[in-house]
Amino acid sequence: MRLAAWALAVSATLLTAAPALAGDVIITITDLRSSKGVVRACMTIRADIFPKCIKDTGAHRTVVPAGKTVEIRFTGVKPGDYAIALLHDENDNGKADRALGMMPKEGYGFSRDAPVKLAPPKFKDAVMTVGEGTSRVTIKMRYFL
Repeated sequence: MRLAAWALAVSATLLTAAPALAGDVIITITDLRSSKGVVRACMTIRADIFPKCIKDTGAHRTVVPAGKTVEIRFTGVKPGDYAIALLHDENDNGKADRALGMMPKEGYGFSRDAPVKLAPPKFKDAVMTVGEGTSRVTIKMRYFL
């Protein structure tokens, strides 16, 4: 009887100590104004560098062709708090073009549709929690000009 109780306790400990499984994040991007260029996407856990998560070597990043609606899938995403930054790079020059040095000429979007007020949003405004399995998020592309 003692052996069975011990085996049950060990089994319960092993089950609760199992690491969280990585999953997928599927991002649907809507309201692109054209099919020109590409969409650059970056998903990071680092609040200190968001939204310029290109500096995060552990970030999930991709570049896909633009279209009327775009879907991006990041696989192997560990559970945690992430923020997503998007750029509709219409001329595919690898950067966010600006007018008058500060106003974005190309489309942008952030997780939780975080608002842009004279500057990109803070991580805390765009952060979302990703758990095990598949997470889905829809982000509307926005254009200043």
